[in-house]
Amino acid sequence: MIHLLSCLLLGPIGGALAAIGPVTDLHIVNAFIQPDGFNRSGVLAEGVFPGPLITGNKGDNFQINVLDELTNGTMLLSTSIHWHGLFQKTTNWADGPAFVNQCPIAAGDSFLYNFNVPDQAGTPSSLTGNLDKQPPNIATDCADPWWCMTLKTHMLIFTILMMIQPSSHSLTDVPAPQAGLVPTSDAVLINGLGEFPWLFITRVKLNSRTGRSFNGPADAPLTVINVVQGTRYRFRLVSISCDPNFLFSIDGHTFTVIEADGVNHEPVVVDSIQIFAAQRYSFVLTANQSVDNYWIRANPNNANNGFNGGINSAILRYSGAPIVDPVTILTTVDTLQETSLVPGNATANGVDVDLNLALSFDGARFEINGVSFFPPTVPVLLQILSGSTTAAELLPSGSVYTLPLNSVIQLSFNTAAVANIGGPHPFHLHGHTFDVVRSAGSTNYNYVNPPRRDVVSTGAATDNVTIRFTTDNAGPCEVPSLSHRLAFGSPTSGFAIVFAEDAPDVATANPVPDAWNQLCPIYDALTPGQLGGN
Repeated sequence: MIHLLSCLLLGPIGGALAAIGPVTDLHIVNAFIQPDGFNRSGVLAEGVFPGPLITGNKGDNFQINVLDELTNGTMLLSTSIHWHGLFQKTTNWADGPAFVNQCPIAAGDSFLYNFNVPDQAGTPSSLTGNLDKQPPNIATDCADPWWCMTLKTHMLIFTILMMIQPSSHSLTDVPAPQAGLVPTSDAVLINGLGEFPWLFITRVKLNSRTGRSFNGPADAPLTVINVVQGTRYRFRLVSISCDPNFLFSIDGHTFTVIEADGVNHEPVVVDSIQIFAAQRYSFVLTANQSVDNYWIRANPNNANNGFNGGINSAILRYSGAPIVDPVTILTTVDTLQETSLVPGNATANGVDVDLNLALSFDGARFEINGVSFFPPTVPVLLQILSGSTTAAELLPSGSVYTLPLNSVIQLSFNTAAVANIGGPHPFHLHGHTFDVVRSAGSTNYNYVNPPRRDVVSTGAATDNVTIRFTTDNAGPCEVPSLSHRLAFGSPTSGFAIVFAEDAPDVATANPVPDAWNQLCPIYDALTPGQLGGN
């Protein structure tokens, strides 16, 4: 069996997800887990699944000392952490993507990510180079009215357990890239628990299941979220899936969306959310229904969708309800439309640089504007610090675009050639949020108050999703397709480019620590056995 893990978490902050930070050690280790009933090896933050919640306040200094203690040579032994959604202004060296902003951390080594969060709050997340269990982050803002108005907070982090099951039913760990460019997920975990479809034969009362798995228990429990009738809750919904997008809903309930990708928006009442890889939402739910059990659903778009046997599900349980599976039915009629999100301020006027990104597939690798991204042997940031500042000088050739400072950049995504190959493809811009002036599924351009976020679906073949941002953050900023970066921890599928923003001033704007300078010499000296993935 070839399988990949990324995370689905669901639980109260301070409860299921133990909190650490903003100053902490973070140990990256190998361990065995059974999130869906099958025993498998994984890469864990702090040796637990789900990983620990990293918390802090707006204005905090974060000092996360990452210790690479990986030992399983069948998987990659080096790692790095991208602090997804945090801008890293003046600390571009701490952004994390391997071979863009740094060399990986070698097994047995450590690296201190030391950065400030002066003007951000919301729900970022951490994405590691080969981590199965990405620790979520929360940066709170004491001035955020929703923080004060909601009485309870729950964390929902979507984790996708990706599996390709051979007919022999044997379960053998192999490095994730062997699963192919667009692997199909078989099991969905919500807050680290979920039902693998092949486990199910029949369900009986008291949330137990009968049947036999091939090397795991017959009973794979589901996550239960406990609420009290009449209480209002803030949920943070995070997808750190590898490829599928999900339609998320809670039977019998509507909820009010207030945040997208760390940016507060005007409240929108809906009963479901389509969420793509690496997107984050906050919503407020009032437990105003009868005391009972209700299905929480996360239906994937590609394989093993539906809810038979409790797959793709968790349970919302009111205090006083019996400990049984829900019998509620799915009745969603009002899915969140991205175009309904209003951040409260306008997009930048005019465009200084207008780029069309044509996405394609050559039969083996993905391409952007006819070029497939191959990670360079020297990180882009190190190339810039060494004196290379033009697109012609920077590697990988054809995949690095230089952008001037304090300019309005417009990107349009042409997905006609790839929308049906693992699409829709979400894209993320490091170091920025952007305005979505044309959303997937829409033909309208909104220049007045477009949604503002940092991950966008590029939509269907006929869409022309368009975003705008301002270059105010010197350094290399990667633009990866997240359905493929999250699957394999680096853009090995070729689906990425890098913006070298204000390259001539990068060294002045981003002084690097000596420990960063030592990462590449240590990594370059590793033997194949020390690299792992053999």
